[in-house]
Amino acid sequence: MKDFERFGVMIDCSRNGVMRVEQMKKFMVYLQKMGYNCIGIYMEDTFEINGEPYFGYQRGRYTQEELKEIDRYAVSLGMEVFPCIQTLAHFTALVRRPQYSDIVDVNDILLIDEPKTYALIEKIFATMAECFSSRIINIGMDEAHLVGLGRYLDKHGFCNREELLVKHLNKVVEIAEKYGFKPNMWSDMFFRLENKGEYYVKDAHISKATRNTVPESIELVYWDYYNLEKAMYNGMLLAHKEFDRKVWFAGGVWTWHGFAPFNTYSLRRMKPAMQSVREHDIKNVIITMWGDDGKECSYFSVLPALYAIRKYAGGEFDIDRIKETFNTDMGMSFDDLSALETINWYIDNPSGETVENPCKALLYNDCFNGQYDVELAKWQEIPFGDYAKRFNALKSNVGEFAYLFEMMERLCICLDTKAYLGIRTRKAYQSGDKNEMSRLVADYEQTLKSLQDFRDAFYDLWHRENKAFGWEVQEIRLGGLAARIKACAQQVKDYINGHLEMIEELEEPILVFAEGRKLSMDCYRNEITMNNL
Repeated sequence: MKDFERFGVMIDCSRNGVMRVEQMKKFMVYLQKMGYNCIGIYMEDTFEINGEPYFGYQRGRYTQEELKEIDRYAVSLGMEVFPCIQTLAHFTALVRRPQYSDIVDVNDILLIDEPKTYALIEKIFATMAECFSSRIINIGMDEAHLVGLGRYLDKHGFCNREELLVKHLNKVVEIAEKYGFKPNMWSDMFFRLENKGEYYVKDAHISKATRNTVPESIELVYWDYYNLEKAMYNGMLLAHKEFDRKVWFAGGVWTWHGFAPFNTYSLRRMKPAMQSVREHDIKNVIITMWGDDGKECSYFSVLPALYAIRKYAGGEFDIDRIKETFNTDMGMSFDDLSALETINWYIDNPSGETVENPCKALLYNDCFNGQYDVELAKWQEIPFGDYAKRFNALKSNVGEFAYLFEMMERLCICLDTKAYLGIRTRKAYQSGDKNEMSRLVADYEQTLKSLQDFRDAFYDLWHRENKAFGWEVQEIRLGGLAARIKACAQQVKDYINGHLEMIEELEEPILVFAEGRKLSMDCYRNEITMNNL
């Protein structure tokens, strides 16, 4: 296989789900078998800092001893574990704490040129130096789109934001080097600030003046989870090489779009990515697993994709051969474990070619307001009942991961009734068919029961894999969904019994939620209702 300095996985432990230490160890064992030699742990604030009691408070933060335990275990396996932190943006939880309000620029971005900002950053590095034996560190600094445009603008006036970014980077690198770290950072802000906000540009070039201002010790990480064309990866890697510094590539296996993985989608993108990585002799690769919008997907569900990507990187691109060796090396079936993603397949997305998550969109789709109903009605009915039977049959084949299939089976059983409940209710109401509406009451009751069954299975998965903190978000979402279903059922009964003259929500015509979005929910908070949440 191709010789890499580091070929690893980055585990997101900041989007509500903080992986339990014993689960992290188990995951490392699987990765080692596959040929991975390192792990990055992504922590925005989910770690303990001496003297900062509100840092990661009620977020399931790792104690310093837990991080040391993870580090020791990695070393015992011959692997390296290194921290992936933030030093500019993505302090989403932290900025909500009034204790940190004086170091916030705008949104989740820290205030540059504020001494208290750098005092906190130094505490972060001191903690990382204490807890990790590796001196590799990712310092983040990605997606700081509004840097310099909030409190910084009020205090200092408008400035060249590219120069501001580099100024901050130099300060952060100085602190990192003080603690012996060799930092790398996500590279997107250099490209966005010179390409009108765009990151992925085939013939991108960063000006020599900007390249020369970047500290010589910084290593750049080109991250890309989206593109299908090798030409894009080639162009972006060449642009990164112009910095004349070590370049990392960060790919992704999609664990951040609902309850199910997107292995097919991930592999279609990582195949040309790994071809380009090989051709450009990139020595350091990290495959990210993010947990956006609540960390609903189990990281163990993407083991097949992680295995295949490592094979791609080694020059093996025959998927049938990869599946055969996975079955032998890992002691389970590649196709069986990959079947978890089929819950998101439907007639317009028959094999996971696009990132759509009807399993989440339709679970939270309101029974009356039905933001996805127009799109859902276009397609042949999604066979959630058949999917449930398939998941049930596969449970005996997947050994210790049967609980993943148990949860997905129960979600399918729930969706088999709920997915079309709103469409059926609206149709019966608009046609004045109170007999059909009476029959639908039983479906509302069945949906509530099956939703509780799904919640119980999800509860088991969460507490098996993650620390308890963060589950309350799922409980609030699912509990709110149950309350809403119950309220809709009550209105249906009141209308049938003559206690309501009309159901107001069903009088309102349903408009397309967003052109081209289809059955996809990206952000629960922004999409669950048109009203303020």
